[in-house]
Amino acid sequence: MSNNTRNEESNFICCCYRLDHINKNLIRAVQQSPADLSPISNSQLTEEEALQLADELTNKLMEGKKPSSDQDSIKKMVAGLGDSRGKLRLTFAKSLGAVGSEAIPILCTALRTHENVIVRRASAKTLNLIGSKAALPYLLEAFLEDDDPVVLGSSAGAMATIGPDALESLLGILVNPECTPFQVGLINLALTFIGAKAPEALLEACDSPYAEVRVAAISALGDQIQALHDNKAMERLLRAVDDENNEVRAEAVTLIGKSCDAEDVQELLIKKLTDGDPQVRKNSALSLMKLSAYQAIEGLISAANTEQDEDVKKVIEVAIKILKSNIE
Repeated sequence: MSNNTRNEESNFICCCYRLDHINKNLIRAVQQSPADLSPISNSQLTEEEALQLADELTNKLMEGKKPSSDQDSIKKMVAGLGDSRGKLRLTFAKSLGAVGSEAIPILCTALRTHENVIVRRASAKTLNLIGSKAALPYLLEAFLEDDDPVVLGSSAGAMATIGPDALESLLGILVNPECTPFQVGLINLALTFIGAKAPEALLEACDSPYAEVRVAAISALGDQIQALHDNKAMERLLRAVDDENNEVRAEAVTLIGKSCDAEDVQELLIKKLTDGDPQVRKNSALSLMKLSAYQAIEGLISAANTEQDEDVKKVIEVAIKILKSNIE
């Protein structure tokens, strides 16, 4: 056995162990309960109580004063997150954000246990304002178990704000067979945000033995390439077009169509028009079209003439038609 093969196997085993460790931590995290807090699943304020409290908090914020941070005060503010008036909810969220870390335990309890979905949504959004990794286990639980899409989205947003500390946990969710397409989409968005703060960690994820992780990591490289002009990210993207997994290749050629100049990648994309996977061939044709790669028209015509898949052929023909019309 060659040294390269041994190294690859060793890396694979290490990565498997890491992801297994991450998933075990996720299980432990979602089983945790803030034992020192009583349930607040039914806590609410009357309309009059909410309005009075919101007025008091508004005055404090305007005066630059921090709202009271004792548990009773925090619980009242969290209960106010369920008010039907958006302006009042915003006041309570800003006030809890001003309280900061002291509000995290009760906000986490509300996120996990409150019967009112509006409170759960607002709790996740408020945790986003605070941005503390102390909330990560509870945000993960909400992301994995809550049935409300807004709670899922707000929890993912809060984890993105936490940044690199949330990266491994998000990647661990991706390899869970019960992870839904909606969750995958939210994780991809979170990874894009995190990647700007932790580019090296994202590049490392691009080399994961898990295709689901590689797809998400490659997808998230876009901002690094476009905004930061990250050469390492570009090199990794170009290598991904030859990945063993068809979904990774398809994602790579799509991102190339959004992130590169036609003259730099058109030959590469023309070669991918003969890829063994139909989605890769479709995406390659679409990327050439988006890049206005006029010099690729002959290559597209040649690919259309030999393409056996009618769906792929139609996409290639559309790309040819649009490129030709733009020239005219």
